Amino acid sequence: MSLSLDKVKELRARTGSAILDCKNALDETDGDIEKAIELLRKKGIAKAEKKFERPTIEGVVDSYIHPGERLGVIVEVNSETDFVARNQEFRQFVHDIAMQIAACDPLAVSREDLSSEVIEREKRIYESQAATSGKPSQVIEKIVQGKMEKFYADVCLLEQPFVKLPEKKVGDYLKEQIAKFGENIRIKRFVRFKLGE
Repeated sequence: MSLSLDKVKELRARTGSAILDCKNALDETDGDIEKAIELLRKKGIAKAEKKFERPTIEGVVDSYIHPGERLGVIVEVNSETDFVARNQEFRQFVHDIAMQIAACDPLAVSREDLSSEVIEREKRIYESQAATSGKPSQVIEKIVQGKMEKFYADVCLLEQPFVKLPEKKVGDYLKEQIAKFGENIRIKRFVRFKLGE
């Protein structure tokens, strides 16, 4: 029993999950802590997706000025409560997002925020490039779709690889924060300033 209790304590310390959730995850994975962590992450992200529709009326505005003072970002990230907005870990998350924007220069938070003119312009460019290949129209369509997905991954903040952990997308990092804090979090808007632009 004490070994089991030690494992529950270790899992709770490593994930921040509730004791009952840790116990259940260990039961489901036959005491394997690494598998239990993975299970808790999957369940947390699933729960996070259910919270996306909840209103976010609190939050913070943060800024990041890159060394050399030639580049700066202001970002607004919303939460459901001021309790989370005042949390130091939440503020670190917001600062990480500001640094991401400074480093990767996204055009929008998500693909839904891109203007239809920008999307159509990119599609036309890719279609004209693919048309010169002489391939059949269904192949050209797939090429254009693939290039559009790459375009979204480059210019949409939530689809970019997270600079601190490139194997993870910013959207996945956001879902982890929603799961951790237990409430909806939304990256609402940002502005990126570069000297001379």
